[in-house]
Amino acid sequence: MPFPFHPAGDDPVPAAVRGFSRAHADLVELHEDPIHVVARHRAPGRRVGLVSGGGSGHEPLHAGFLGRGMLDAVAPGPVFTSPHNKAVLHASRAAAGPAGVIHVVKNYTGDRINFGIAAERLRMEGVDVGRVLVDDDLATDGLDTATGRRGTGATVVVEKILGAAADTGAGLDELTALGTDVAAASRSLAVASRAQTSARTGEPAFALDGELDYGVGIHGERARASIPRPPTEELVARMLDELVAGLPDGPDDCVLVVNGMGATTLLELYVLAELASAGLTERGLTRAGLLVGTFVPALDMAGFSLTLTRMQPSWKDHWAAPAETAAFPRRTEETR
Repeated sequence: MPFPFHPAGDDPVPAAVRGFSRAHADLVELHEDPIHVVARHRAPGRRVGLVSGGGSGHEPLHAGFLGRGMLDAVAPGPVFTSPHNKAVLHASRAAAGPAGVIHVVKNYTGDRINFGIAAERLRMEGVDVGRVLVDDDLATDGLDTATGRRGTGATVVVEKILGAAADTGAGLDELTALGTDVAAASRSLAVASRAQTSARTGEPAFALDGELDYGVGIHGERARASIPRPPTEELVARMLDELVAGLPDGPDDCVLVVNGMGATTLLELYVLAELASAGLTERGLTRAGLLVGTFVPALDMAGFSLTLTRMQPSWKDHWAAPAETAAFPRRTEETR
């Protein structure tokens, strides 16, 4: 049984966060009790701090996007579990600028509750707080749930565009509206051929028996249905058809994110990027940006997600702006 390489009988998150902070000490600073990580550098003109966080197991999200051009502080939680509101509070205090702080929150109940409690306490302290809720998962669109669509791969797009805009000196209301608009213009869909490994048993968290879980979640939430595995070309075409149909109306320019779910090789991801890029052209859409890699995994799940964001013209410079972080490429590929 392939057990993960975790500390014996211990929570892997504190050691992992310390290791990350040690490896990128030029970019981030670790704070403990409660654990949170703060960017060492920010643009001089930034007036609003940006804070995100969530359960661990999705690395490099979120700590990998700490730094100039993206996030100011991050509160990591246990694996697949929201961070405590105290960690969010301390991260927000460290990040807040003279015009306040914005929380970038993935749409999960625990994250919404804990970021909400932290926001209430910050406001009592006189700090202005905005919230951008990311809810891009097409697989949960229309389901009868209390929260609605889950927050998944579009979180990276939101954090990148919002971070670049914050560096221009934009205010709290402007940035909150921008982040909300970017999230609304984004849809994602994920599939898996093997579940993530359980740290308790060393076995996959659920069995697929040669099928695909179509619409799987980033915490290993099962899709509504498993499907026989089609050829890769057909799979990508089906996903693109649903993503394009699920997008709101807007410009034909789209950012495409091809994201690995943890155990998918770069060889596979670049194949998927080529197929998806060609598929966008066939559907009359222009690729305004392409991001390929493992950015929002589900531990070591074998699978991938596709994210599309309809880009407004005013967002393109923010997407293309460099970011000094551990995980986001400094140069974003653009196509005209």
